[in-house]
Amino acid sequence: MSAERRPPSPDRHRGIEKMREVYNFSVDPDDVPGDFVAFTVDHLFGDVWCRPDLAVPERRLLTIGVLAALGKTDLLDVQFSSALANGELTEDQVREIVVHLAHYVGWPLATDLSAAAERVIARRNPSPG
Repeated sequence: MSAERRPPSPDRHRGIEKMREVYNFSVDPDDVPGDFVAFTVDHLFGDVWCRPDLAVPERRLLTIGVLAALGKTDLLDVQFSSALANGELTEDQVREIVVHLAHYVGWPLATDLSAAAERVIARRNPSPG
């Protein structure tokens, strides 16, 4: 551990557990160099995602909207996959999100959003071969 690295937050365990709940995986900040993952686990998941006034599905929808607006399809893949795996969204709801957000983020970004949604759905429903 480097001298400039801050000690683990008292919410480290809570952050790791919340990250696992949200994404079905977690990362131990002690296994990753630098402080970025520590801030992500300790603050974003240990504090922000644990706040009581919005549930995980509501936070996920907000996150999906922002990621769609930014064109971050790799991160949308994680969000859609986790929402489907956790039963927070159905495949039809994921597709409806694409239609809805297309009218706010524009068609070029929505094209990538739709592709990300369909990739995730296809992985869940492999074609018989």
